[in-house]
Amino acid sequence: MEAGLVDGQILREMFTSGTAWLEKGVPDINAINVFPVPDGDTGTNMLLTMQSALEEASKNSDRDASSVAKSLSHGSLMGARGNSGVILSQFWRGLAKGLDGKASFGGKDLAKALTEASKAAYEGMVHPVEGTMLTVLKDAAEAANKAAKTDSDGLISVLKAAVEAARDSVARTPSLLPVLKEAGVVDAGGQGVYVLLDGAFHFLEGDADKIQYWRPHVVAADLPLAARATPTATELELPYGYCTNFVLKGQKLGLKKIKRALKKKGQSIVVTGDDSTVRVHIHSLKPGEVLKYATRLGTLHHIEINNMDDQYAEFIKLQKERLPAVDVAIVAVALGDGFLKLFNSLGTAVVPGGQTMNPSVRQLVQAVELAPSDNVILLPNNKNIIPTASQVERLTSKKVKVIPSRTIPQGIAASLAFSYDMDLEQNTRIMEEATKGVRTLALTKAIRNVQLNGLEIKKGYYIAILNDEALIGSGNNASDVILKALEKTNIADVEIITIYYGAEIKDAEAESIAKEIRDRYPVEVEVLCGGQPYYNYVISLE
Repeated sequence: MEAGLVDGQILREMFTSGTAWLEKGVPDINAINVFPVPDGDTGTNMLLTMQSALEEASKNSDRDASSVAKSLSHGSLMGARGNSGVILSQFWRGLAKGLDGKASFGGKDLAKALTEASKAAYEGMVHPVEGTMLTVLKDAAEAANKAAKTDSDGLISVLKAAVEAARDSVARTPSLLPVLKEAGVVDAGGQGVYVLLDGAFHFLEGDADKIQYWRPHVVAADLPLAARATPTATELELPYGYCTNFVLKGQKLGLKKIKRALKKKGQSIVVTGDDSTVRVHIHSLKPGEVLKYATRLGTLHHIEINNMDDQYAEFIKLQKERLPAVDVAIVAVALGDGFLKLFNSLGTAVVPGGQTMNPSVRQLVQAVELAPSDNVILLPNNKNIIPTASQVERLTSKKVKVIPSRTIPQGIAASLAFSYDMDLEQNTRIMEEATKGVRTLALTKAIRNVQLNGLEIKKGYYIAILNDEALIGSGNNASDVILKALEKTNIADVEIITIYYGAEIKDAEAESIAKEIRDRYPVEVEVLCGGQPYYNYVISLE
């Protein structure tokens, strides 16, 4: 390795540190939402994308910087989740291009690579928007190039300039994107970029061991104090990881105490039993920590730990075995037992996922490969999954068409419009047209106080969101919020309303709301169990 230069091993270690730093910042990044919804996933998507990149790089024993960068690029693409993950994968594609042919690199090389990374990220978006992580990447690259002109070999000084510029750029994002300014928050993806680069910088500074005791800085919006929103840290969402089950036996165990402790170690937690025998179910990326905690309380029995990625693959495989070979197959993304059963009844293979559980490019490719046809229609059913789905076609030999369904009701309408008598092109046209006739109203609870769209929203109040892009109602009574929101949806044009109730809602509650709608409007109203988390109701208007 030349003097003043670093190789691929150091590049990998830099971003291993950056990813560890990002992981600590995930709850804060997830909490930065324009809408105060409880299902932020930007930080999670960036973290899982980086973990996939590092997993691929760990298989590469080459010390060549160019070779390692290419591994990071490939791993990030296959693991990309959501809009932020796809942009991050494009960043790595550009960085690999900038380091192409280089066994080692210095400050000037890094600056050039960051420029290529920013360029690739912009080119990867059909409609690039300023005030997002794209702007933060661009500003960081420009600062790195400026620093390289005065100290071309100074890797630390160049990266420091990039980090400082990224931080300042994040603070300015609300001034570039009006919706951020109104909500009083910075761009979540931009915050993630800053934290990732900052963690890499800490490694070069020799602080990699120290940051385990620190937390990443949360950048405040460069706005008047009264206009700023205070992010409410959410639990770290773990879309996959390990499904861990066991029985704990002991004395005076305390169910509430155990549940409280486990909330910090995972999600989908179920703790049942009594003070002497407790059954535990939890999804965690670190099951060892869960078992270590439990062994301090008593003895463990009937331990089962399953890799959820493996479970996911088996789930997709079983669906293939149930579905007959066809000329054109449909693969849809959905979350909730009710939605899963509904899509299956329509002959559609389902990829488990949605809000907080965005599937990766690899998982969508796997589902397409296992679909019972060489012609596949892919329904993302979530605006944040559309960019991920768009990466699939070039990674498979099958012919794939992506219908940009933004909500599950749109995906259901598309599936109902499908005809076995039509070919891939014909079905794509008719199914995409079907999505345009559906509006979706979603009801959830606010996680923070905020003023948005002329509404004063209080933490814990219900909020109604139309088509995943407009907040149109808020209040402390679910049925009142739904009825008032319906008034703003041109309901006179609606013929059919389908209410999909969530995992925590009872059928009687949903039927009561349906009756109120029928009493007020001359429309057909159907009630079905969606079983979705986070959202009390998802309502289809056709």
